[in-house]
Amino acid sequence: MMPDEPDERDERDDRGDGGRDNGGGRPDSNADLAELIRFLAVNLVDKPDEVRVELVEERQANVYELEVAETDLGKVIGRGGKTARALRTIVQAVAPRSRKRTLVEILE
Repeated sequence: MMPDEPDERDERDDRGDGGRDNGGGRPDSNADLAELIRFLAVNLVDKPDEVRVELVEERQANVYELEVAETDLGKVIGRGGKTARALRTIVQAVAPRSRKRTLVEILE
């Protein structure tokens, strides 16, 4: 290989998940969604170190439980629930199509 030529590595190694997949040939989408929810919440709150996202897999749904500091609860919910609704809309837009529903619950 010439020094001027770009490195032709397999792009799948650049996913950041160590090559793991969920059996369908794509990265683990549950972990990706949890990380997206965490990212969005961390950027809304005053205490980002207290943001927790946990996936609870139920028979009919994948439920992402979002927990924030009590003082930050209003920032995540928003006036009239607009912020929470927007967060759920984003998650629904990027969630993989499957038989299970994808839900986001904000814990108090």
